[in-house]
Amino acid sequence: MPNFEDTEIAFANTTNAKLRKSYYIFQFFQYNTLVDWGGRLAQWGLKWHLPVGLFAKPTIFGQFVGGVTLKETERTVNRLSMGGVFGILDYAIEGKTTERAFDDTLAHKLDTLEYIKHNDNVKMISVKVTGMGKFSVLERVHRGDVLLQSEQKEYDRLKERLHKLCAAAEVASTGILFDAEETWIQKPLDDLLEEMMAHYNKEKAIVYNTYQLYATSRLGKLKEDYEKAQKGGYILGAKLVRGAYMEKERERAEELGYPSPIHKDKDAVDKDFNEALDYCMDRFGKGMAFCAATHNEYSCKYMADEIARRGLPKDHKYMFFAQLYGMGDHITFNLARAGYTTAKLIPYGPVKEVIPYLVRRAQENSSVEGQTSRELSILTKEMKRRRLL
Repeated sequence: MPNFEDTEIAFANTTNAKLRKSYYIFQFFQYNTLVDWGGRLAQWGLKWHLPVGLFAKPTIFGQFVGGVTLKETERTVNRLSMGGVFGILDYAIEGKTTERAFDDTLAHKLDTLEYIKHNDNVKMISVKVTGMGKFSVLERVHRGDVLLQSEQKEYDRLKERLHKLCAAAEVASTGILFDAEETWIQKPLDDLLEEMMAHYNKEKAIVYNTYQLYATSRLGKLKEDYEKAQKGGYILGAKLVRGAYMEKERERAEELGYPSPIHKDKDAVDKDFNEALDYCMDRFGKGMAFCAATHNEYSCKYMADEIARRGLPKDHKYMFFAQLYGMGDHITFNLARAGYTTAKLIPYGPVKEVIPYLVRRAQENSSVEGQTSRELSILTKEMKRRRLL
């Protein structure tokens, strides 16, 4: 069974220099005020076309991003593969609002799928639906508003892009993990991805929807979607996460005066997440493909134990673990060493374009209770083992 305390395995392919840099970056994340101001300055610098990348590239960029280009990212992918970990590539461009930008993002995603055909160390890609179409249009669809003619055309183009992407993934025999987003655009996301699954998941799991289990409704939605898939004769692809927009969700609910869609405490979230794991494992091999995308050690140990106890295959492509590049190496590489199918989500893209992603990553690390301290404790342990501290 995996031992998440084994730092020698976790950092076997990490140089002393990279280990030191990671250590100091997570030290910085302990200071919430500095992280907050750093994020604001980065956004301000982008707005005024300042060379923000000169600071970001040698520091936080290298920690959480695989490279600027696919060719540069290939070195990251190959290094991870030395530890038995496969890559999930994400052209991590966020916040675009024009049809031209959405077409450009689609072109990059299609290039990534073409690249995957020639690199066995990459198995999947990650996609945000709002990288392909306007958030505002999805918001209006969610509310049930009648779309203007121009908005309907934009929504139809979004659907067309998704079909092009999924068709290319089908040809490449790879999967697409579609990211979760805010609850106030959730219905159109679910409807679009259900349509994609019904079309492309007949024989293979190509399309995966994400279920944020911090939302009170998502465990029920997972079960509902599985029953729909069974009746429709297609495979349900499910990516299980705890959630990424908790503060924003609660603040919006309070501001607009509706009940928060988020569980009241962590225990309730953990309960739903682990129940979702059981639900998916119970149905493995029966039209269910799923990914446990979590940095929670208990959930990873629980799933690993259950796979072994139930006699399920450790190395199946339709049941796997995933963590973010730059974090959770003690989980990822120890799971992989123990024979479990494990992946890293690897963002890539031009430095100035991935700044929004990096700001979000820094803010999440400073706000998630225990995340930074756990990363620091693991890095400190390995630094001491190598006599670098």
